[in-house]
Amino acid sequence: MKKIAIFLSVMFMFAATAPVAMAKESKKDKKELTVEEKARVAEIEIRVAEIKSMDLSDLSSEERSNVKEELREMKKEVKDLGNGVYISVGAIIIILLLIILLT
Repeated sequence: MKKIAIFLSVMFMFAATAPVAMAKESKKDKKELTVEEKARVAEIEIRVAEIKSMDLSDLSSEERSNVKEELREMKKEVKDLGNGVYISVGAIIIILLLIILLT
């Protein structure tokens, strides 16, 4: 039983690091951004710089939450423009099964 647990943990380690290895290779195949996308990224960078320079202690809690939500939306938009690392549903199921079986 101990050998099986060790084998499964090693396999889990390899399965967990495989997407990282593939992501490094995919950066070579990264698509080039269009002019409109580059302009939008520049606008987002300017807005983020403005938010970082703001004094958030002067804002109310509702205003702060609005700023945080705006930052999350901009981060998601920039992430969607570029290539991201994704994990498949099958991999998540296998990981959960291993966690359940090994505990």
